Amino acid sequence: MDSITLTRIQSAHPKLRDELGRIYEDICAALKGRAICRFTHVLRTKQEQDALYAIGRTKAGKIVTNARGGYSYHNYGLAVDICLIIDGKTAVWDAKSDFDLDGIADWMEIVRIFKAYGWEWGGDWRRFPDLPHFQKTFGLSITDLLAGKQPA
Repeated sequence: MDSITLTRIQSAHPKLRDELGRIYEDICAALKGRAICRFTHVLRTKQEQDALYAIGRTKAGKIVTNARGGYSYHNYGLAVDICLIIDGKTAVWDAKSDFDLDGIADWMEIVRIFKAYGWEWGGDWRRFPDLPHFQKTFGLSITDLLAGKQPA
């Protein structure tokens, strides 16, 4: 198991920490090859979110998010971004490779596990697909969260 991911799970909303631990255990059991899954972002501050939002707008690079600070489920600990770590050293965002040679892309094995727990996958979004992103909102909108509502 990846110690960085285990630490990041603890930054998730308290209602999701145990579930994310189980999800990560399931992912580790499913991936048997050169790749492991790393949770790259869970909780993100509004300032961190604003810095990401600036990329491709006021900072160099390709747009990576349409959410300003306060308007991302990451700001409430209700979202996870992932990557694959190959051979313990190289981060990749490759949704097609099957590093454990079981006939299923490793990324899609992770997607299947998150969905089995009721998480929404950003790869299913039509307007701005976000393959590394998963979120569990408990039916709350960003407007609800901005107003202070919390998962039941």
